[in-house]
Amino acid sequence: MITLYYAPESRANVALSLLRRMGHETSVDIATVHIDRQDGQGRKDPNNPHPEGKVPLLVADGVAIREQGAILLWLTDHFDSTLGRGQTDPGRGAYLSWLFYYHAVIEPVLYLGFLELGDHPMIKNWCRDMEAVTASLETALADRPYLVDERFSAADLLIASPFGWFPDFMPDSPLVRDWVARCQAEEDSEYLSAFNAEAMAKLGLKGADAEG
Repeated sequence: MITLYYAPESRANVALSLLRRMGHETSVDIATVHIDRQDGQGRKDPNNPHPEGKVPLLVADGVAIREQGAILLWLTDHFDSTLGRGQTDPGRGAYLSWLFYYHAVIEPVLYLGFLELGDHPMIKNWCRDMEAVTASLETALADRPYLVDERFSAADLLIASPFGWFPDFMPDSPLVRDWVARCQAEEDSEYLSAFNAEAMAKLGLKGADAEG
């Protein structure tokens, strides 16, 4: 049995979008839970086994998997999806690298930038800055439409996702902007909007800003 612990309007939307894109949204039990939210709505949910009360969390046959990159990797491997890159695929290394790059660089850079805390030299040495992120994306996209190769992957889905939450941080780069648009076109936005709206109503929430 596979269960995805999910909260509406949160980071868990990436995993939900992946399942939909793979055609496996009904192959996984989706458990809707509360999370702490910036606007005061929500709470840590005792029904969520994540040790920090966050989402997403995937539980497969009793084994918990957390962090988005790990969850996307497990799902694409488990379902042998073309949105992943298998063990013998020449793009496997790049696929793994981009999934981990998201957590190590992109999300910290975006949050530190949002909080206006990213100018310290030590922070730039640790996770770089938006200029470095933009350069990395442009280098990857210079000769191909997606980050790993010619095909859209779960790495594209994950790394493009925060530019939907933080549009003001979208790099002023035609290569990156066009890539984000291609990634967003891969999503079933109508399905995601309806699923989120139903889940918000189920939890009694109104247009909350989520931490996830």
